[in-house]
Amino acid sequence: MADTGNLFVIAAPSGAGKTSLVKALVETMPKLTVSISHTTRDKRPGEIDGTNYYFIDKAEFERMIEHHDFLEYASIFDNLYGTSKSWVMQTLAKGLDVILEIDWQGHQQIKRLIPESISIFILPPSLQALHERLVKRNQDHADVIKKRLADARETISHLQEFDYVVINDDFEMAKNELKIIVEASRLLKNRQLAKHAEWLREFGKQ
Repeated sequence: MADTGNLFVIAAPSGAGKTSLVKALVETMPKLTVSISHTTRDKRPGEIDGTNYYFIDKAEFERMIEHHDFLEYASIFDNLYGTSKSWVMQTLAKGLDVILEIDWQGHQQIKRLIPESISIFILPPSLQALHERLVKRNQDHADVIKKRLADARETISHLQEFDYVVINDDFEMAKNELKIIVEASRLLKNRQLAKHAEWLREFGKQ
């Protein structure tokens, strides 16, 4: 078995702080990277194509679906999001761990394709806190915020499908809990056997 990387799926209701946590986590951990999704939604202020997302139009997205270019894809708030299959598989083959920031629909697709993937659900401390964060980030109109809160209830209903749950009440604590999950996953038996296969073969000869 090759020493391939772990695939982490991280999902959360909009406004739970998932993207900020993942960014902070990757900055502190070697051999951990984030997949950049393709999306049909418009760029928000400060976002950069190829850094935050690959921004493409609907026709291009549908062409990629037809060519089976996505590992998973989903429709969220009338926009399409998808994960590049080739990039993820090539990166894992290099021994790097990959994080997918996707929703529960994408998680279900990934679990069917890659059962050994490790899933983490990030929760806000409360719905009230979630509402306050959505208002504070000043990205959406009131009607959109209302829609996001309704969607949060649907998203949280899929909590039982995930392997781990992290509550983002204290940012540093939540980041450290994510780090513990990643580090522990790197010590799983199958990962260690693959990583130290040569040494273990020598041990068996004695």
